[in-house]
Amino acid sequence: MSKTDLRQQKLFEIMGTDFDIQRGHPIPPGASIMRGGINFAVLSKHATTVTLVLYVPGDEESILEIPLDPRFNKTGDMWHVFITSLDPGIRYGYRVDRDPNDKPQIHKFDPSIVLLDPYSKAFSGAPEWGKIHTRNGHIKELPKQNSRRSLVVDDEFDWGTDQPLNIPLNDSIIYELHVRGFTRHPSSQVRNPGTFLGLTEKIPYLKKLGVTAVELLPINEFEELEKNLIHSKTGRGLVNFWGYNSIGFFAPKAAYAADNRNDGPVKEFKTMVRAFHEAGIEVILDIVFNHTAEGNERGPTYAFRGLDNSIYYIIDPRTGVYHNYSGCGNTLNCNHPVVRDMIIDCLHYWVTEMHVDGFRFDLASILGRGQDGSVLSNPPLLERIAHDPILAKTKLIAEAWDAAGLYQVGDFPSWGRWAEWNGKFRDDIRRYVRGDNGMIPTLATRLAGSSDLYEDDGREPFHSINFITSHDGFTLNDLVSYNQKHNLENGEDNADGANDNFSWNCGVEGSSDSNEINKLRLQQMKNMAAILLLSHGVPMILAGDELGRTQGGNNNAYCQDNEISWINWEPTNKSVDLHRFFTSLIQFRKTHSNLRRASFDKARGDHSPSINWHGAKLWQPGWTQESHTLAMHLFGNPSDNDLYIILNATGQNQLMELPSNSNNVSWYRVLDTATSSPADILEPGKEEKLSNQEFYNTSARSVVLLLAK
Repeated sequence: MSKTDLRQQKLFEIMGTDFDIQRGHPIPPGASIMRGGINFAVLSKHATTVTLVLYVPGDEESILEIPLDPRFNKTGDMWHVFITSLDPGIRYGYRVDRDPNDKPQIHKFDPSIVLLDPYSKAFSGAPEWGKIHTRNGHIKELPKQNSRRSLVVDDEFDWGTDQPLNIPLNDSIIYELHVRGFTRHPSSQVRNPGTFLGLTEKIPYLKKLGVTAVELLPINEFEELEKNLIHSKTGRGLVNFWGYNSIGFFAPKAAYAADNRNDGPVKEFKTMVRAFHEAGIEVILDIVFNHTAEGNERGPTYAFRGLDNSIYYIIDPRTGVYHNYSGCGNTLNCNHPVVRDMIIDCLHYWVTEMHVDGFRFDLASILGRGQDGSVLSNPPLLERIAHDPILAKTKLIAEAWDAAGLYQVGDFPSWGRWAEWNGKFRDDIRRYVRGDNGMIPTLATRLAGSSDLYEDDGREPFHSINFITSHDGFTLNDLVSYNQKHNLENGEDNADGANDNFSWNCGVEGSSDSNEINKLRLQQMKNMAAILLLSHGVPMILAGDELGRTQGGNNNAYCQDNEISWINWEPTNKSVDLHRFFTSLIQFRKTHSNLRRASFDKARGDHSPSINWHGAKLWQPGWTQESHTLAMHLFGNPSDNDLYIILNATGQNQLMELPSNSNNVSWYRVLDTATSSPADILEPGKEEKLSNQEFYNTSARSVVLLLAK
């Protein structure tokens, strides 16, 4: 049988002998399962020819190519076709061209490349991490340009009564994690390491820890095999581990699914979300709308460049050179109406079909740039997201800066809806804890919810996402163990990663055998954890910090798919101690509404201030350059007690005067980071009544929490 006859036989097996090719519909974009067949619709304004290419599973050669007639299969700039008797499971793509191409520097059409559909809900061709599957099951270790194919999936799923949880932001505690890194280490003891199912197996751990939401590093399809870097010790190639390298925005990554074929990744992701919701934990996606994996002019073409380069990217209108505000070679043209619609459609999909609870927008300041790259005063995309009725209860979190120097923390356009990663909280708390001068006024502002950043435009403390560590930078353990970054293993001569980390190694660079140094490091980690979880705003914890995870001083482990990035679950004395501290502290925060205030309102019912500031002596906070101690008195309300938080970043003990209480009310110690476990944080009902109600002798470099009852 000839090759042509074989293709025809496969075609009839898939579609039958009575299939029909019809005009189709221009909306919705993408491949839509309709009664009797599948509708395909794709946008290309500047193309003169578009061809739909169909594939069957396991075969690189197409079974059918359908040229679309611009007079019949085109409405405006949308190309479309309806094929009857076609079922889910079919693979497809597009060949797109322009003839003549009068502006080749602008229009990057190449009909030899079969393009992905930007609206694909799933892809085939790369189901396993770090490998591209080709014909006959062979595996290529290096990526072949556009080896993936768009895949039509049946997304039917029994959600039962599941709905987004809508936990108020001021009650939220966010836990940032990497799906693969969280369970990839053998010590995780899950059945499906590195997958959505593997993460699902760890839900009991997260529920016991007490967090209310997981924030997942990118889980949409991305290209991990885009780096030509070599690990300095092993000689093996490195990958884009974090996933900030999107190929498609709608499709969950197949390599993150244990069932990684056909509609498996979609159903497995939904199963995971449903399980998290059953445990009372929200799912927030870190999503990357600022650039794609296509890179600069020399990068691969997957979809956007080949469909309509000048629509999807911010380029020089004369030369076609990409504007690179992302630092990754290109910048998505987010405020072009077409791209704007795609982003909104994508957010709607993840909320309505996948039931996610919120989004963290990577380099979100780019979403406020115009089509020429200028910073817009009233960005239409950000405004539309803020006022979108479907997203009205969805959490919106901005990383309010970009790679071109635009820094909008406190100034991100919000319309009262957008919360922000508070990078100033991170830097200011790090500087205070390591002992920098002049930090007390700023410390007070950060503890109270960063009113300097959010109150002036009508936002509240919960619009500040407080964090001290994140995936990008040192872990909590490394923050107290290294003065300098140690990124040689990234293969870039230690030139990558931030240089200003505001860290302090406690006297020795890296690991130490000194009991004294290790005790101080543990205490400093508890100090930062206490400040994070006792501050107004929304705390975000980096996965593994509660276990003392180290990256060996690597503060930019974006390319390390190994034990540098994987969480090691083997218990140690330090990890058990820290885990107990975090868990108890999280529970205390959830119990006391005093720490989760939803407003900057400074008045109580009796018109006295809700917060008083003190120093070593009452009413004398040390606002001077030399001061390193501060006390914060949080007044109770009908449902909560007074709290007194003492912070001492000096190297000496400090006797702190205590406010007097009303009759029959005394101060009880809840927490003292200078005290060894388990006395460092006491269980509810077992708090220790102070023998001296007038003074507390605060140890060097410590945080103390007192409860009035």
